Amino acid sequence: MMMRRFVVAIVTVCLALTMAGCSRSPRVTFYTLESGVQPATAAATMAIPSVSVGPITLPDVVARPQFVVRIAANRVEILEMHRWAEPLKSEIPRLIAENMNRLLGSSRVSSYLQHSGADADCRVLVDIQRFESSPGEAVTVDAVWSLRCAAGGTQKNGRTTVREPVGAEGYDPLVAAYGRALFAVSSDLAKAIRAEATVGH
Repeated sequence: MMMRRFVVAIVTVCLALTMAGCSRSPRVTFYTLESGVQPATAAATMAIPSVSVGPITLPDVVARPQFVVRIAANRVEILEMHRWAEPLKSEIPRLIAENMNRLLGSSRVSSYLQHSGADADCRVLVDIQRFESSPGEAVTVDAVWSLRCAAGGTQKNGRTTVREPVGAEGYDPLVAAYGRALFAVSSDLAKAIRAEATVGH
């Protein structure tokens, strides 16, 4: 009888340890956006206005912490174990502002979260209509943007659509491709700011 109780106790402990091991959650990996491009800093040949970037809008399907990848023409997959370290609605304007500062040779561009934008010379609004990825293939960013400088000034509108190859399997290359695509959006905005600064002179 004692032996039977001992065996039952051992089996119970082993089962509990096995279940505890199986119940461990897989590790979540977090990612941040970087431009992935190191352009030469532009020489400041003209006075660059102060600029506030954002807020931006995103499709609801991607405005979430998890990665969303396209696996068919009419089907996406939400990846619980691969997540953005901060909300895209705050990370994207921050990255665009950083890129524009480097492209313009300025320190007067900031995201709306860093600066209220109330007293900025220019304001940039970005409506990202597509923010899609196919792992191992490409990412697509389609951004409609507007630029307004000075109170009552005319508004300049534009659109930047980029399909950036990923170049390798895995999620790090996918994030890097998103960074390059957003750099292209930043570049078009920087050109618009330069044009506005030229007109102002």
